[in-house]
Amino acid sequence: MAGSDRPDETGGNESGKNSPSPASDIDLDRRRLQLDRALARQRQERQEGEERAKSGIASGYAVALRLSSEFIAGILFGAAIGWVIDRFAGTSPWGLIVFLLLGFCAGILSILRSAGMVAERGASGSGKDDGKADRH
Repeated sequence: MAGSDRPDETGGNESGKNSPSPASDIDLDRRRLQLDRALARQRQERQEGEERAKSGIASGYAVALRLSSEFIAGILFGAAIGWVIDRFAGTSPWGLIVFLLLGFCAGILSILRSAGMVAERGASGSGKDDGKADRH
């Protein structure tokens, strides 16, 4: 094995090229520093991404809680109005049924408005004339 670059039993090679040159040490240090900087950037970006994800989950729960409470409030308010009308008018159970359904519809409409799927009442930009234009 006189002509091979493989290490012998002592761990060295026969050609005497054990120690790296000073130029390769400098090059290795430069590459290590670049790698350290790149890893530090990636760690920072990962931490920022995790923080954004946590805040996104929390805000999602907040929106879900708000929408569900608006829906339940609409149903309960409609049922309460129907019950009161039934008590005073003696039309039991029709007032409760009608206003329970109206409360359900109001709850759905409230959710759709909050989610931005239905325009707010009185919002401009619908393209319709409000009757305020000058008529000659």
